[in-house]
Amino acid sequence: MTEHMKAAMAIEAVENAVRTHSRPADLRITDMRIAVVTGICYYPLIRIDTNQGVYGLGEVRDGGHPESALRLKHFLLGQNPCNVDMIFNALRLYGGDGREGGGISGIEIALWDLVGKIYGVPCYQFFGGKYRDQVRIYGDTPAPEKLTPEAYAKAVRARADMGLTFIKFDLPPKLFETTDGALIGSATRHEYDLGRSTRTPGSGRGAKISEKGIETAVEIVRAVRAEVGNDISLCVDHFGEGYVTADEAIRIGKALEPFNLAWIEDPVLWHDIKGHKKVADALLTPVAGGEDLYLVDGFREAIETKAFDILHPDLLSAGGMLETKRIADYGASYGLPSALHSCCSPIAFMANVHCGAAINSLIAVEHHGLDVPFWEELVTGLDRDYMTDGYVNVPELPGLGLDLNLEAVEANLREPGTLFQPTEAWNKRKAGFERVDPPRYQTQLIRQKANGTHQ
Repeated sequence: MTEHMKAAMAIEAVENAVRTHSRPADLRITDMRIAVVTGICYYPLIRIDTNQGVYGLGEVRDGGHPESALRLKHFLLGQNPCNVDMIFNALRLYGGDGREGGGISGIEIALWDLVGKIYGVPCYQFFGGKYRDQVRIYGDTPAPEKLTPEAYAKAVRARADMGLTFIKFDLPPKLFETTDGALIGSATRHEYDLGRSTRTPGSGRGAKISEKGIETAVEIVRAVRAEVGNDISLCVDHFGEGYVTADEAIRIGKALEPFNLAWIEDPVLWHDIKGHKKVADALLTPVAGGEDLYLVDGFREAIETKAFDILHPDLLSAGGMLETKRIADYGASYGLPSALHSCCSPIAFMANVHCGAAINSLIAVEHHGLDVPFWEELVTGLDRDYMTDGYVNVPELPGLGLDLNLEAVEANLREPGTLFQPTEAWNKRKAGFERVDPPRYQTQLIRQKANGTHQ
């Protein structure tokens, strides 16, 4: 029997079992629990349980608060998880940009996973089907310990040797801060550490990048391009994001134009849409942005003004899989393609694969777990050779097509002994509005009169 036949039989067995024993109309959410795994930052994994023993898996964005999901638990209890759009619209008011979108986004993924299991359908089918059987991956590459052109070339070569044909690498502030002569002026002293994290670009010393700093970045990108050749798509990240002004980002970007980068990512503060447009309009190299924006409404200005050349939503901030598909489709109507930012466990990674499969305008999906030694072990259903020549197969199993390897999850918990612990404390309303019933109101009046505080 061939491997293909075995896989087909396995899919049929799962689908038949699910369809036989599930009763979608009677399905109700009974619980939601969290397990926080240490990875890149950390991965707060979500499990939504039902009265029929079927559960859905999701994930809060890396480094986000598990509580952003847990505080919404009371809305979920007793609901039929098949009503994904209704639940999402009820919860969307309690999400926000950046990591604050992680709760609703993670819940949305878990609901689709659950519904897919109930109906025996892979998640991509809920978003209109797929445009491809394999999704292209772009590999994130952290800056090497020694920030030299040779070290960068070696690091990116290692990614290419994995079969990746689309690779991103970081040009972080540390590159300029540790290179003699790369910065102009001197840093402002006597500043509070917490305040530095919210500084306006250009405050303090003002313009900071010298010609030596620009040439340092150029030497690195030149070495990387020479190492991997023109058949590899390259993009860069992290030199902007508020570290430099828009004008300095333009200076650096123009210097890198000869190397034909696929994009420069977040050259200014993520919420500075006009700043992104200024940089995008000035450069021939595309600008990608949007990983911290929430919902279609969060992307609307950037899309309609073409402040980004490439939309770069993170579905764990954007609102989940369906909302990310809506963002990409709206961008495509303005001629803008999408790449999916993704720094997560295999659970949300596979959500990105399903979503990416359903996006016609997709460039690639990020993989940020290539250096996490236990990353693949966190789940079952993901083969060791899941990525071939820089592409990942779109699963045909129900839901996300994965389940958790609880032994591996437990071994890598952020806090030992916290694997999907009870969360009854979150059953009571933590958000929204609550009316005071008449008996309680009368009790308050009695107390106020007794204390002489009643008006």
